[in-house]
Amino acid sequence: MGETYATVTIKNPADRSRTWRGEFLVDTGAHETFVPRCRLEAIGIEAEGSELYELADGSTVELDVGAVVVEALGRFGGLTVVFGADHAEPLLGVIALETLGAEVDLRGECLRLLPAKRAVTPRRVRRRGRGG
Repeated sequence: MGETYATVTIKNPADRSRTWRGEFLVDTGAHETFVPRCRLEAIGIEAEGSELYELADGSTVELDVGAVVVEALGRFGGLTVVFGADHAEPLLGVIALETLGAEVDLRGECLRLLPAKRAVTPRRVRRRGRGG
């Protein structure tokens, strides 16, 4: 299996004319979306705080986060992104996929839209019996 990439546009929510478009590695093992700091700062995104993240090797690191609008495949949504290193490859995580209503097509090695965004996670419904 190869790697899946997607063209994604990151927009400044306060001024949607300020954008950056790039090729993102789709990483279904990552929850968050990582964007190089220099790209975020170039469109006026400022860190609104920081969060502690556990890396694949088990170590933890505190990283800056900010709010953006993400757009891909004709859909968009609000998203918290992590400020990555300037030279780091942009990563699109599963929260962004859920926000966009997209999934990875493993055969085609691309993203595809779901017929509808998921409003809830499917689960078994328990029915109450009499006296319950």
